[in-house]
Amino acid sequence: MKMHFCIPVSQQRPDALGGRYVLYSVYLDGFLFCRVRYSQLHRWNEQLQRVFGNWLPPFPPKHYLAMTVSMANERREQLEQYLQNVTADPNVLKSEVFIDFLKLVQLNTFNITAKPAFLDILLPGGGRIGVDILTSDTAERVLEVVSQRIGLCRELLGYFGLFLIQFCEEGKLSVVKKLVDFELPYVSLQSCDMDGCTVGLRKWYMDPSLDAKLMDCRVAVGLLYLQAKEDIDKEWAKPTQAQRQKLEALQKEDNQTQFLELAREAQHYGCVQLDPCTCDYPEPGCRAVLCIGNKEISCCITLPDGQTRDVTFQLSRVKCWQVTFLGTLLERDGPQRTLHQDLELRFQYSEESHWQWFVIYTKQQIEVPEQGKSKKYHIRQNQHKDYTSFLLRKSKVKIAESDCVFRNIKEEDL
Repeated sequence: MKMHFCIPVSQQRPDALGGRYVLYSVYLDGFLFCRVRYSQLHRWNEQLQRVFGNWLPPFPPKHYLAMTVSMANERREQLEQYLQNVTADPNVLKSEVFIDFLKLVQLNTFNITAKPAFLDILLPGGGRIGVDILTSDTAERVLEVVSQRIGLCRELLGYFGLFLIQFCEEGKLSVVKKLVDFELPYVSLQSCDMDGCTVGLRKWYMDPSLDAKLMDCRVAVGLLYLQAKEDIDKEWAKPTQAQRQKLEALQKEDNQTQFLELAREAQHYGCVQLDPCTCDYPEPGCRAVLCIGNKEISCCITLPDGQTRDVTFQLSRVKCWQVTFLGTLLERDGPQRTLHQDLELRFQYSEESHWQWFVIYTKQQIEVPEQGKSKKYHIRQNQHKDYTSFLLRKSKVKIAESDCVFRNIKEEDL
């Protein structure tokens, strides 16, 4: 599943000259990413066009007459669709004009200047390493710095990623989201507005067979070993009693390679377990625990009568995804806050020759990496991109009265 951009709200703001402009709040994977004006995005699109030409999706046109409330809302939705579509092209994602603009608006939104900083990185198994970075360093750059510090082979970077991780009650960890390559980890950590959060390193693939590609790197094996131990301790991976006894013996021998070989046989090995959430299957209001990995989504569903049911969805049989941002946005003196934030995730699934929708309500973005592909080497193959696998839906947002108060707005005010 791709990253999810959303613009759930736009606001009218006064400028220094007594005029007005519209500010769009852009959310990435459920968290405030930046605030931008239409004019900034328009100039950015022109810069992208000079590099990529007609490869880009259509950009919302300018209006030269006064803009009504409905026109402003339509533009907001069009900008949201543009951001979602333009990030579908990996060549655009890696371009300097794309990255430099998003770096700048992230820093400006949260009033952070580009300067040296120190970032504490959580490693698998609970260890930590401190790295000297710039506040303007992207997640891709910070990952390179971390790999150099720990001696991870550069060619294996595509198998790992940086994540926003939260320490919850009783020492439990929650993988809140993966930081995308162009995201600024320092800024995201400062702005996430969640207690007990840190940036952590984890492997970024969910196909256990890919472990074999890392076995020649001692550091990579060590990271896989520590993460496997941690996942078993958290009961994300569920070995049988016999497997657990053998794993404990191998752990005492510090035989990491054989430990991993046996751990791969455990149920849900290499999967990410989401925090408890709500779903509508087989009826609305059911509680669910989801494990995602090994090309499937495994659900342990608790029915209203207390009974449990295990359901597995093969990712190969998922036709498309839809994401809706749910939340309450309030205008305050200072940064805009999000309360009761949730994502509604729908996916259409083929079962017994007919398609049906499965709906999940969660605070975590579900992102599934491409299996067996290094993210660094993408080649453009088709001129006409297909965006049908990821469908946007209108955000369901409760907005304070001071938000979205538009009169007739002229284009020059935007």
